[in-house]
Amino acid sequence: MKKIIFTLGLIAVSIGVFAQEGGSPMNKAVNKLTHSNDFLMVQIAYDGWAGTPDSIKTGLNRGFNIALMYDFPFKNSKLSVAPGIGISTSGVYLKDHKMDIQGTSNPNVASFPTTNTKKNKVATTYIEIPIELRYRTYPDNANKGFKAALGVKIGALVDAHTKLKYTGANGSKNIDKDMNKGFFNPWRFSATGRVGMGNFSIFGAYALNPLLKSDKSNFDINSYQIGLCISGL
Repeated sequence: MKKIIFTLGLIAVSIGVFAQEGGSPMNKAVNKLTHSNDFLMVQIAYDGWAGTPDSIKTGLNRGFNIALMYDFPFKNSKLSVAPGIGISTSGVYLKDHKMDIQGTSNPNVASFPTTNTKKNKVATTYIEIPIELRYRTYPDNANKGFKAALGVKIGALVDAHTKLKYTGANGSKNIDKDMNKGFFNPWRFSATGRVGMGNFSIFGAYALNPLLKSDKSNFDINSYQIGLCISGL
């Protein structure tokens, strides 16, 4: 999955470099498609879980999203609609608990037993289809001026795993990694919003359905993200 993210990022950067060359065919195409600005979005986020019991604490959770969007402007308007495709990754770090996604403690329900290990990561990756309703003060140039967007996105779960790092009795550094999507909802439906100036904005996303299947969990956990969005090209 990291290779996919790297490849998408490399393609986007390459397009940006070629578009900067004054007489290049890519530059001419970009000039003709000025409304397609903001077709690349990179988001760095703090990730959280809403709905967990008070006993389960989390640390400095991190998320990363990248999406390729295409802008369809409304005629004679500062509004546009932009669908796209992207990847969203999340890493939630549990304190004094771990998530048993293999069903060792309970094969029927996802459980969160206590543990002495300090680093207990729950990682998920989604392939997403986002769509935004956008407003820009400069419709022909997304790289300046005020911008705001509201949207939704549908995500398909492609990876779910836990990673525990701990020190063994002999002082060795050990890592346990378990992979299992069985307890997780295969789809995620999220509401999104962002507001900013030029190439930078603050964004938020909130999952409208639980992270875990209703018959596989005793908690209705909804994931959310708050962070920085960098957009352009």
